Amino acid sequence: MNGMNGMNVLLIYPKYPDTFFSFTHALHFISKKAAIPPLGLITVSALLPENWQKKLLDMNVTDLLPEDLEWADYVFISAMYIQKESVNNVIEECRKHEVKIVAGGPLFNQEHKNYPQIDHFILNEAEITLAPFLNNLAKGIPPQKLYETAAYADIISSPTPEFHLLDRKAYASMNIQISRGCPFACDFCEISSLLGHKVRMKQTDQVIRELDALFHLKWRGNVSITDDNFIGNKRQIKNELLPAIIEWMRRHKYPFIFNIQTSIDLADDKELISLMIQAGINSTFIGIETPSEQSLYESNKLQNQNRDMLLSVKEIQASGMQVSGGFIVGFDSDSVKVFQEQIDFIQQSGIVWAMVGLLNAPKNTKLYERLKAENRLTTEATGSNTDYSMNFIPKMDAEELQKGYKSIIENIYSVKPYYTRMRQFLVNYKQAHRRPIKIERHYFKAFIKSLLIIGIQSKGRGEFWKFIFWTVWNRPRLFLDAIMFTISGYHFRKVYRLTK
Repeated sequence: MNGMNGMNVLLIYPKYPDTFFSFTHALHFISKKAAIPPLGLITVSALLPENWQKKLLDMNVTDLLPEDLEWADYVFISAMYIQKESVNNVIEECRKHEVKIVAGGPLFNQEHKNYPQIDHFILNEAEITLAPFLNNLAKGIPPQKLYETAAYADIISSPTPEFHLLDRKAYASMNIQISRGCPFACDFCEISSLLGHKVRMKQTDQVIRELDALFHLKWRGNVSITDDNFIGNKRQIKNELLPAIIEWMRRHKYPFIFNIQTSIDLADDKELISLMIQAGINSTFIGIETPSEQSLYESNKLQNQNRDMLLSVKEIQASGMQVSGGFIVGFDSDSVKVFQEQIDFIQQSGIVWAMVGLLNAPKNTKLYERLKAENRLTTEATGSNTDYSMNFIPKMDAEELQKGYKSIIENIYSVKPYYTRMRQFLVNYKQAHRRPIKIERHYFKAFIKSLLIIGIQSKGRGEFWKFIFWTVWNRPRLFLDAIMFTISGYHFRKVYRLTK
């Protein structure tokens, strides 16, 4: 080890398996290796001493080689549940090379006791728990095994992520975080238990500095805002943040297209939607979960109750924002009718990117505690949306539930229903008038590849050409969106065939 003043730190992000929302097969069309970079690790990097040597290794972009570990004094690793297999491989390689491991992030916050071979855990929010670890090193005191806190960080102190560590050409999108926490308390979601109900926001000038950093690094195109609910603090969003972003985008000639996650009550605030569109926000992911009112009550999904969710989705689309959505089956109150109800909702809504999963109970959720008390837990959640697993005994017959879930996937991702849904989206969607962003070369390559692979080589080529001609005739301004959705559909079908 080189000592505190010359520490070499390798920040490793493990590999994702192939899932519906890894977009692995779609990324090949645009010559990208990963959808988004590991924002948490490049934020942690900015909290480390400036005189440390830091390298980022995203295993979704670059292979981990022995010389990387030979260079490092410490490996910092962050991961989610779904990356467990890759995490185990990284740990094994670090042990071989006798490199100490420092771990944090969602997986280790929940399961650090299952990883005794890891040297140190920086849990909860690194703005609080990383400093004591660094102080111990600076004073020559052996660091503790575990650093954790029940407090929540004031993210006004969070630094600008070190975007320069990224191989930016490898990613389809960059990402930033503006807030943490969620005001809701859905019983299957661990967000509020991990990050609190109070929405903590960065100051507007912090956000602008991050946009400046990306701009000066010559990034142009998609920027994902990773907040679990972007509209958790509507007052600050409407009165301060969005007006500042609108002005910044105007001065910089609209270099970015943003996507966000929101609750469905966004549909109730037309002024807010208008500001978002002016700021360059193009799409939102919404946790719709289920059209069953009874299951919404069961899961404490208050924001979705007592509303026409189909109408809400169409209102958001008609206002100029695309909607993707999350859906769940397997609630205790679900009957066999729910499978067709989910299919009908997804098809009628025109939600092209519909993420449907079987219900699982993550640790530190109300659902987990209830099922534990009922002695219904069977294993830990995998975090995957493609392995057809549940970690508890459902009320519905398990075989019938699996069969119904597979019927949903087949009926929304197979060729004809998928193209039908894309047309429904293009009918619902009223694209806002905004300054067009420059079309990058990789989008042109994606178009050519889509013609060759989907339009000539794939079984659904007839539907592809019908959809292309329909779009040119009826929605020519949405042609680029249409091509990207056909590429996504190719990915979804590929994953479905590999996992069914």
